[in-house]
Amino acid sequence: MNMAQNDYEIFKLGDWELQSGEKLANAQIAYKTFGDPKSPAIVYPTWFSGLIKDNFWLIGEDKTLNPKEYFIIVPALFGNGQSTSPSNSSTSGPFPKCSFYDNVRAQYTLLTQHLGIKHLRAVLGWSMGAAQSYQWATQYPDFMDLVVPFCGAARVSLHNQVFLEGVKAALLGVKHATSQIMGDTRPLEAGNAARVWSSKEKEVGLKALGRVYAGWGFSQAFYREKLYESALGYKNLEDFMQGFWESWALSKDPENLLVMLQTWQHANVGDQEPYNGDFEKAMASIKAKTLVLPGKTDLYFPPEDSEYEVACMRPGIGTLRIIPSIWGHWAGGPGDSKEDVKWLDEQLFQFFQTN
Repeated sequence: MNMAQNDYEIFKLGDWELQSGEKLANAQIAYKTFGDPKSPAIVYPTWFSGLIKDNFWLIGEDKTLNPKEYFIIVPALFGNGQSTSPSNSSTSGPFPKCSFYDNVRAQYTLLTQHLGIKHLRAVLGWSMGAAQSYQWATQYPDFMDLVVPFCGAARVSLHNQVFLEGVKAALLGVKHATSQIMGDTRPLEAGNAARVWSSKEKEVGLKALGRVYAGWGFSQAFYREKLYESALGYKNLEDFMQGFWESWALSKDPENLLVMLQTWQHANVGDQEPYNGDFEKAMASIKAKTLVLPGKTDLYFPPEDSEYEVACMRPGIGTLRIIPSIWGHWAGGPGDSKEDVKWLDEQLFQFFQTN
């Protein structure tokens, strides 16, 4: 099976009308497929900062997401650096606001108009991929049989918004810019000109973002047990902060991250027709059997939020299973905890076989 990391395709969407009333000029969606197009199709979207290759860990002939059994499509978020993003577009002013609704509508267009897919076996994903799974289930409720969001949510919680403010503020501080809850992170000065980052500003801002994120991605127990040494091979905590968190952050474009943060902070499946802001009504609209998999120690998508989401679904639709892991948010991806990958893959197998 070809798992080349830079091997992906582009589908041109043209000028893409957005929920905000803005337009994404010459928009394109990046994607990669695995398997035979005649097989049952599965959509598996990317997550915050993730590239298409960062989803490969859950795909393989030894996994439930087996390309010999399914046609698997991995579409990239707007802002991830592969689909239309500040780093690869010619937009001269502030980048338009992109919602999960806008992303999923683009994916639906890719599937129906380009790939000829009329129905999906499943939609699944980790983190922002989980949010897209919920978006699919409420935006196109008749289009899929199964939905599996893991370590994610159908709407951003207040606590999650606060967490993301810390991430944004760390990045924007180097530009002497401020942030506010659910605020627009785009520049207002200089006639709405695009921000320009010097190499030093990128280094300082991204390192700060990485260190803020370090306190959220893994649980207290993960750090207490020093799994960054025993499981990931770092010499000590500072080595982990530099080699894992700062290295991850420095590989990203700051404006791309701000676009995805904007998308994340406005997540709410109720914010679309025909729900008109009614979150509970949106959740009750889900028709696909849904397996919700929160992480026991996830610091920003705690199981109690998932419990409420399942409770809002109609009887017989939602099932909740909690990932029994101390890896925090990382229990759901991107493949670093081998034990959790095995547990997740087993849950997917059972769910796919019995529904």
